[in-house]
Amino acid sequence: MTARSMRRALAGFVVAATAAGALTATAPAASAAPGTEHGHRATQDVMDAEVKAGVPGVLAQARERFPDKTVTWNGSSGVADLKGHRPRLPEDRFRVGSISKVFASVVLLQLEAEGRLSLDDTVESRLPGVLRGNGGHDGRNVTIRQLLNHSSGIYNYTEDDGFQKYLSTEFMERRFETRTPRELVDVALRHEPYFAPGKDYHYSNTNYILAGMIIEKVTGRSYATEVTRRVIHPAGLRSTTFPGNSPAMPGPHGRAYSKLLKPEPDAKVYDVTELNPSWGGAAGAIISTTGDLNRFYNLLLGGRLLPEKQQRELLTSVPMGKDSPARYGLGIMSATLSCGVTVWAHSGGIHGSTSLVVSDEKGGHTAAFNYNGDWHADLVSLVQAEYCGAAKPAGAERDTLNKLTSLR
Repeated sequence: MTARSMRRALAGFVVAATAAGALTATAPAASAAPGTEHGHRATQDVMDAEVKAGVPGVLAQARERFPDKTVTWNGSSGVADLKGHRPRLPEDRFRVGSISKVFASVVLLQLEAEGRLSLDDTVESRLPGVLRGNGGHDGRNVTIRQLLNHSSGIYNYTEDDGFQKYLSTEFMERRFETRTPRELVDVALRHEPYFAPGKDYHYSNTNYILAGMIIEKVTGRSYATEVTRRVIHPAGLRSTTFPGNSPAMPGPHGRAYSKLLKPEPDAKVYDVTELNPSWGGAAGAIISTTGDLNRFYNLLLGGRLLPEKQQRELLTSVPMGKDSPARYGLGIMSATLSCGVTVWAHSGGIHGSTSLVVSDEKGGHTAAFNYNGDWHADLVSLVQAEYCGAAKPAGAERDTLNKLTSLR
């Protein structure tokens, strides 16, 4: 990931279960994708090359279900701590950035299944007066569905020039500040919308800040409480947390490193492990592990977290721009690789952490990756290596994969 792409990452974040009882991480058996008979050598090779390119460390886990067994592979390269030089461990926790988004979608889809809202409800009907502002932002014309698939046209608050300064040159001095959801929406409302609701696609973190606000309004409980009781606990995600305003990282964890968007190869590296993630909120604040992310996507794509109708809505997608082969559903997006495998995925970026979780269509082959740095990440080659056994896609496929891995 270059400094320019990191700036884009931070601008865009950098994709019926009950609250009682644990779910079993099972899914329909899936045959190995093309190339996986070679194991994970190609994936490990990409990770090693990333460390040689200057990344502190890369962590990976892949899980594959076969008719008679499930195989889990843990891989790592580099270090978790530039001072102590300990290796990265499978149980290490990290900030997942925009991978958080699908958690909000799952909660809203569960609320729809319970008859407590509809995805076609307007934002105004759920948050009266909140979405009114510059150049035509009007919650009476935006639906919950349009928030979740980024077709709302609402301005992305992390693209605001002042907010970009906060994320870069001012970050070390201001990283413990608390930002409320309403403050983040108000930043977006200083700008005109990108387009009329439903007329195009533009990735916007503001959409998911509003989604979190709607969850709180409908349930009368905090977003963190609803995500925890409806998704994290039922799915058995024992190392996944929503930190709220706390800057602390639960253990075990390595350190997180950032160049704060500086483009120079020799730019200073900062330890940003502790930060207040409230500026990400429902759009990107969750902490997890590679194992929990794999379990979550196994259950999600296997249809174990939502009723059938809501599962179809989750996976109903829109093009990510005109003529784009990649498509965005409700907090999760899809693309088909040259080896014939269709994958659903989301990437996530936040200071000091770059992540990706990806799955085949039924949750039978999942993979999760994390870099403990934010200035470089070849997520494209990781996906290609893991699912097709080749590290370097070319041409149109690489363009598709770039869409797949740029949602941070």
